[in-house]
Amino acid sequence: MASTDPVALVEKLAHARLICVGDAMLDRYISGRVERISPEAPVPVLHIEGEDARLGGAGNVLRNLHALGAETCFVSVTGQDDAGRDIAAMVAKLGGGESHVLSERGRTTSVKTRYVADNQQLLRADREIVAPLSAEIRADMLAQIKAALGHYQIVILSDYGKGVLGASFAAEIIDAARAAGKKVVVDPKGSDYGIYRGAALLKPNRRELGEAAGRPVKTEAEIVEAARELMVRHGFAAMLVSCGKDGMLVIDGSSVHALAAEAREVYDVSGAGDTVVAVVSAALAAGASLLEAARLANTAAGIVVGKVGTAVVHVKELEETIVDRDTLAHRKVLPLPLALDHVARWRRNGLKIGFTNGCFDLIHPGHVALLTAARRACDRLVVGINSDASVQKLKGPGRPVQNEAARSAVLASLTPVDLVIVFDADTPVDLIAALRPELLVKGADYKLNEVVGADIVQAYGGKVMLAEILPGYSTTATIARALR
Repeated sequence: MASTDPVALVEKLAHARLICVGDAMLDRYISGRVERISPEAPVPVLHIEGEDARLGGAGNVLRNLHALGAETCFVSVTGQDDAGRDIAAMVAKLGGGESHVLSERGRTTSVKTRYVADNQQLLRADREIVAPLSAEIRADMLAQIKAALGHYQIVILSDYGKGVLGASFAAEIIDAARAAGKKVVVDPKGSDYGIYRGAALLKPNRRELGEAAGRPVKTEAEIVEAARELMVRHGFAAMLVSCGKDGMLVIDGSSVHALAAEAREVYDVSGAGDTVVAVVSAALAAGASLLEAARLANTAAGIVVGKVGTAVVHVKELEETIVDRDTLAHRKVLPLPLALDHVARWRRNGLKIGFTNGCFDLIHPGHVALLTAARRACDRLVVGINSDASVQKLKGPGRPVQNEAARSAVLASLTPVDLVIVFDADTPVDLIAALRPELLVKGADYKLNEVVGADIVQAYGGKVMLAEILPGYSTTATIARALR
């Protein structure tokens, strides 16, 4: 097959169709700050500031596929408990295909709760009971998978060892997929890889490979030898072995390709394997060769380990990173999901985040003075800009004079501005709640009780700044003079 342009390959991911089967879990994050040690025991006291819940396990593979724009069919099992209902609701909210999250009486949904301070995990607490599926649930799942095989291109098995794929169920799914002419990609668990016999691709990490092969895997030669032994023994076509800071090895029957790690900064590797298996599977479904798919997955892994928690990689991030490895770091106009990643990275580096907002239809010296004052009071300044529809609603027909793309470009060219986000609402209250800036800035022509979001920022200990404004400057007045 001819080599595919990487950016063109990323664009094709939206046409990929994949079935994802495995152990769904709920990842909970309780975050805050630590300022003292408990007088009761030598442990840190976490002052809780926020709580978050995300799809974990096979659910995180699904999140990554969704971020790539792929069409998905998700099949999993939860308990009949609150966590299980939360997972089902989160999967339904993602959309992008069909979902079959079955609930089993007597089963406990796996929940991992992480306590985090300053983006460092203090403790992880797991609640789970590992148990095989009942015959009835297993039959229902297999029926759903077989019914979907005709439409989807590749099946992903995300095995976290919680019982969903145990007791030969993985083998039944692989047999059904192969009978339908579909490839199976497996993220394996445990030491018995015989349960995945006939899979097209296995994606273990180095430690998992060593445990399954029962031999040392310190060197590249040892990894290749162990992988080839398992491939022959269990009929796997290829293996993609992730080796942490040493990158990845792509091993098939006739060749070995070493891919160097691409991460510029590593904050959290949890969930990185989910990103790799999602990207490599979607790329294969989009027509890429194994090596091309692995290279794209390696790039995605380099992005996702720079984020905290079980995170995802978005199509825009992949495209920007491929085009220019440094472009994303300097690009200023971003959608909210990518902007939140930027803000989280800045915050991890101890930087103070400021926020201001406006229509910024015709930039004048008053705007520049406000932005300069705001930037002096923080380390990074995020500017929310009203969309065209929002400006028209607020200012009336004939506005804005410049569309949101032009207004954003002008703002982004200003030195005090570090990030620009376009929002559709009448006010930026939801944007402020998502960003949680340490500093909220408006002009001194506002009173404190008139500043949208001031109550939100002050509630978590942030500050509100009313910056002096230059008199005599107004976009509305400028437009009126021009019309006269």
